[in-house]
Amino acid sequence: MKNIFDKIFPKEKITLGNGKVVFRPRSKTPLITIIVILLMYISINVTGFNFEVFENFGNFFNILKGMIPPDFSYSGEVLTPLFDTIKMSLMGSFLGALVSLPIAILASSNITKNKFVNGFFKLFLSILRTLPSLVCALIATYIWGLGTFAGTVAIFIFSLSYVGKLLYESIETVDMGAFECMESMGFTKFYAFRYAILPVVLPSYISTALFNFEGNVRYAAILGYVGAGGIGMILNEKLGWREYSKVGTIVFLLLVTVFVIEIISEHFRGRLE
Repeated sequence: MKNIFDKIFPKEKITLGNGKVVFRPRSKTPLITIIVILLMYISINVTGFNFEVFENFGNFFNILKGMIPPDFSYSGEVLTPLFDTIKMSLMGSFLGALVSLPIAILASSNITKNKFVNGFFKLFLSILRTLPSLVCALIATYIWGLGTFAGTVAIFIFSLSYVGKLLYESIETVDMGAFECMESMGFTKFYAFRYAILPVVLPSYISTALFNFEGNVRYAAILGYVGAGGIGMILNEKLGWREYSKVGTIVFLLLVTVFVIEIISEHFRGRLE
């Protein structure tokens, strides 16, 4: 087997300036390519994938043609759900970022020395990250009913897990010299954290929170598909009724909103750097 492999993928012979002959190690790219192709073939057979699914791909362009030009006379009915989407994104992102701060402190091993507490809150954040926002929104609609509150809860959970993880990782990389010095001088742990650690992680914390809010505006539009309120509900409705010109209006206004929020967010994040 080894001789066959050597014949198919021979080593490259290189002659150095002193006349010595060395062999460059063979590239693993051909072997990896063969393995990937083999795994793709197995997955296609296991999943029963059929290339006939691409036969209806032309419908995408039919929908796109129906969306252009948008029906701007429908804009007035889109604004209220659009503001609902922004409000639940803002509230969920703000509360999630706020609650993530104490949880990140408890999860940071260099601030909280109790290993059980560290492990518990790190596991807690990991579990939250494994929950898709759509599932959280669906569960929330069963508990609190249809509407923007369920969407706010789903965004809050996602924001808490996302900002909390990045924040505690940022805290654990901070130089603890100033913190330990203040503790040795008799300052409380809270006071030492406030003046030694928080100023260091605050720019990245705010930047992460802004980036999270920016993304949540986009994600919130999808939550409406499970009844979590916002612009996603009317988007799902108009797609169902094949009113593609109104769908174009919804998508256009959503794109403009996300673009404006991204510009504002990038401006403030740039000021923090």
